[in-house]
Amino acid sequence: MSKSTSILDRPILKPRTDQVSMSAYGYLYSELVQYHQTRASSISELEERLASSGYGVGFKILELLSYRNKDNRRETRIMSILQFISSSVWKSLFGRAADSLEKSIEHTDEYMIFDYNPITSNFVSVNKAVSDAYISGIIGGVLEGAGFTARVSAHSVDIEEGEMKNGLIGMPSRKDKAVFLIKFSEKVLERDAKLDR
Repeated sequence: MSKSTSILDRPILKPRTDQVSMSAYGYLYSELVQYHQTRASSISELEERLASSGYGVGFKILELLSYRNKDNRRETRIMSILQFISSSVWKSLFGRAADSLEKSIEHTDEYMIFDYNPITSNFVSVNKAVSDAYISGIIGGVLEGAGFTARVSAHSVDIEEGEMKNGLIGMPSRKDKAVFLIKFSEKVLERDAKLDR
C-alpha cells in the first residue's frame, strides 16, 4: 500500500527542484493581467494593480527564502539586499539570476536591476513596462519586508547596438530590456551610511 502525501506533508526546508511549466505560468499570468485590465480605468492604474499583486508575492518569497536560509542571516546593507534579490530571489522565481545590477551614476539613491528577457513580458500583449510592473511589485515587497523603504518602477529601454542579448531558449529575442529602477528613501541611505562608519 502506498502512502499518499499531500503538499502540506512535504518539508518546507528542502529546496524545491520542481518547475512550473512555462505554458501554465503563461496562462496564469495572462489571466492575472486580464483580471486587472478589466478593473483598471487607465494604464497607470493597471501598473499599480499589477505591482500590488507582485508586492504580496515578494513579501512571501522573502519569508520563504529567509526560513530556508540555514544561518538566519538578515541583510542590513543596500548592496547585499539587492544582490540577494538579483540572485536568490530571481533564481527562485524565474530559474536564473537577473542579468545585471548597477548603481546610478547620477543619483546616489538609485539602483537598477536589468533583465533582458523577463518572463512576464513574453505572455501578454500590453505594453512591456506595464507587464513588468508585476516584477517591480515583487522587488518592492522583498525590500519592504526586509526593512528597506524604496520606490520601485519598471521601464522598458531599447538595447543598444553591441549590447549582449540574453534570452531563454525557445523564446523570441527582444529589442528592449526591462530596467527595474529602485529609489531608496533617505532613512535607508542614512542607515547604510552609518553602517559604513
